[in-house]
Amino acid sequence: MAWSATLRLVALAGLLAQDASAQTGSARGSDFLRFGCSQLVIERTDPLVNPGMAPSPHMHQIVGGDSFNITMDPMTIDPPKQSRCTSCKMSEDFSNYWTASIYFRSPENGTFKRVPQMANGRLNGTLLEQEGGITVYYMQPFSGRNKKVTVMKPGFRMLTGDPTLRTKPAGSMKVCHRCLAKNERIMGGNGAPCDSGDTSEFPSKPCPGGIRATVIFPSCWDGKNLDSPDHKSHVAYQPGSALAGDQCPSTHPVRIPQVMYEIMYDTSGFADPKYYKNGQPLVYSFGDPTGHGQHGDYLFGWEDGALQRAMDALGTNCFSETCPVLKLQSPEKEIACTKAQQAKENIGTDQCSCNF
Repeated sequence: MAWSATLRLVALAGLLAQDASAQTGSARGSDFLRFGCSQLVIERTDPLVNPGMAPSPHMHQIVGGDSFNITMDPMTIDPPKQSRCTSCKMSEDFSNYWTASIYFRSPENGTFKRVPQMANGRLNGTLLEQEGGITVYYMQPFSGRNKKVTVMKPGFRMLTGDPTLRTKPAGSMKVCHRCLAKNERIMGGNGAPCDSGDTSEFPSKPCPGGIRATVIFPSCWDGKNLDSPDHKSHVAYQPGSALAGDQCPSTHPVRIPQVMYEIMYDTSGFADPKYYKNGQPLVYSFGDPTGHGQHGDYLFGWEDGALQRAMDALGTNCFSETCPVLKLQSPEKEIACTKAQQAKENIGTDQCSCNF
């Protein structure tokens, strides 16, 4: 994503958001760490929702540390110690981030093709160097005196979104889609994430510049549980806003960095208006033709102290894609970090592992 020129300049100048409404609607921003993660593997596994199941019910696209496994019991796995590499730009980040794949369903013959992912744009107008993958944000919004956030602990994981949704959920959007014109391909359009120009559902028109899907995670933690049975109850959003401000509910008083994903889907090959005559032709890999069910999974795996250093340095010499307190690896190394499928199957663009 490339926020509007005004928003980028404001963020660079350190003029940070003062409240949640400013973040969601105006040219104000928050300090954030932003980096690309190349594709680790595309497969039907999900150690958070379906541990031990291979294949899991639907296809996922996974990035991060190569210790990703069918089962990731926090009592037996420590991603920084057990990963040999990470597909993320930040070489101390062995976390795993994953979301669902999108397929194009041909209205002509009913066949499916997987929509490929593409690299996102840098703030300077060039493309991040990665193969597909996800762009990850760790945001540190604050108001006035308080800018401290407490980084998650080893073993922490969470889920946001609901794959069973087929209508727009109430409240502010936490998952959204942006239809990009051809000239917006790199910079991702204007406006803050999940603003009024975005939709919970799939775009209803062709998107020659691609679709940018955004997944915003909660920013408040109960301070006790690293997970919960639904993978959601131990975390919460700021009341009344998807994007965090300076408030957390009393039940979840600990402010954590707000994780956000951007997934760039290359729909340029499926943008012929004829495909949209009888409705939009895209479907998520879990059988959702609406788009409302998009969701994201997160499993913390930073090396000890690295992410806290970055969060403490934000607003000084650490911003977005440049953060001297962290170690960066070359694009060649992140792209080379891949993992063989554990649930082996064809995931080419002519194959659909959809849960219909």
